[in-house]
Amino acid sequence: MPTAVLDIDLEKIPPEVVGLHDYKKALVLIRFRSRPVGKAVVEVCGGRICGHHLRDQLLEAAGDLPWEFWLRDFLDWDETKNVRLPSATVAICTRERTTDLAKCLSSLQKLQTQPLEILVIDNAPKTQKTRDLVTQFFPTIRYICEPQTGLDWARNRALCEAQGEVVAFIDDDAIVDFAWLAGLLQNFADPLVACVTGLTMPFELETTSQEWFEIHCPFGKGFRRKIFKGDSHDPFRTGEIGAGVNMAVRREKILELGGFDPALDAGTPTESGGDHEMFSRVLTHGYSIIYEPVALCWHRHRRSPEELRRAVYGYGAGVYALLSRAILIEREWAALKVAVGWFRHDQLPKLIYAVTRRPGREPLDLLFAELRGCVAGPFAYLRSRKLVSNGRAG
Repeated sequence: MPTAVLDIDLEKIPPEVVGLHDYKKALVLIRFRSRPVGKAVVEVCGGRICGHHLRDQLLEAAGDLPWEFWLRDFLDWDETKNVRLPSATVAICTRERTTDLAKCLSSLQKLQTQPLEILVIDNAPKTQKTRDLVTQFFPTIRYICEPQTGLDWARNRALCEAQGEVVAFIDDDAIVDFAWLAGLLQNFADPLVACVTGLTMPFELETTSQEWFEIHCPFGKGFRRKIFKGDSHDPFRTGEIGAGVNMAVRREKILELGGFDPALDAGTPTESGGDHEMFSRVLTHGYSIIYEPVALCWHRHRRSPEELRRAVYGYGAGVYALLSRAILIEREWAALKVAVGWFRHDQLPKLIYAVTRRPGREPLDLLFAELRGCVAGPFAYLRSRKLVSNGRAG
């Protein structure tokens, strides 16, 4: 049975939630005065959830965070209250996904804080569908065609074209919360902050593959704001920082660092890793990254088993590709320790659980897909780098 996805504020819990006859459980995003403070999985009985039962579970799952926010509001304690928000360009890098893109663009029109501009970077398009969508239905949005295949080519094109101080990237298969952009921008008051990531929740959990995507590789990294600095956080352990689906960068600083590596991420043999490699470079150069849960978006996870296995393979390939880059290009041998540690402390225990059929085990085909990606990652990066050096698309 699929899982319903609900969005409920603790101050506005309904007497009951009905109309859930197709579901046995619900994943609830818990808010307090619009701020995300937690999540909970709640049982659905007879197509409904009792409000009294729901309140108890949501309060338990949210913990102390709502009370912290209540105290801050009572004391009128808000560090971002008088912060000047930098000008922002919102960039969507896309390729032949107009149905998703239309939903993403529609959500951007409802932002509480509007950007200076919105760019749609059409990456090596095969058709005119994206151009037609942007020009016919969203005439105020700037369409840009990037002929070189690869997500990082598109990201770099956005950095070059953008007029804002900050470039906020959102994936075409995501929709943004009304406070998304403000949540990102309010964290750039410190000039050493070069990047901010946000909270990403699943838009739907209608298939088994989407359920496993959320379990195996969730984009959400918790409900507390976190600050990452190179002198206190291992720059090669970027998994807990966030993801490129929902991130903003200080344009000038990222250009100074050389932009995103075009040999990484979607559209290249490496298939992913461009965002996390940039996080690593930001930290090693002395800048900070902030994870801000207020910057919320909703992502449509991969729906089919084939899409899921391909995505997990790509994530494995991307991680080992970016670690290979760190060793070969940056001469950062600490990256090798991270690669070995990931296998020893994460992948190997999961494999043992799966083979011995223990409760809560992950599907073997997903674990093997990730391992195949890890093995292919270093060779994929070398191949991709050769294509870039020869002036060819990924």
